[in-house]
Amino acid sequence: MTFGFSRDDVESRMMPAYLEAGLLKRNPFETIDQNGVGELVRIASERGRKAKPGIKLGVCGEHGGDPESIDLFYRVGLDYVSCSPFRVPIARLAAAQAVIAAAGGKKSETK
Repeated sequence: MTFGFSRDDVESRMMPAYLEAGLLKRNPFETIDQNGVGELVRIASERGRKAKPGIKLGVCGEHGGDPESIDLFYRVGLDYVSCSPFRVPIARLAAAQAVIAAAGGKKSETK
């Protein structure tokens, strides 16, 4: 709810205009805004683990199947992602690539 958008109200009617006008760079229902929402996820992860070190943190929804979002979730320390069944193969590949990239390997494009 960072933007306060309802997918039903915004995505088909307002989102195209927002994107065309440059108000948003990308559709926030497709991929996480790395600088804004990503920073909030990072802060929540850090503060949650500080308050309860063993807490399990994750994401459920379509962002859990988006490679760019998965990379962010790994970097901020989330434990898992959950997504639609048809997105599971790409999510698994993206998660493996995030681990490799964090270890200093080169990340390949996933599309």
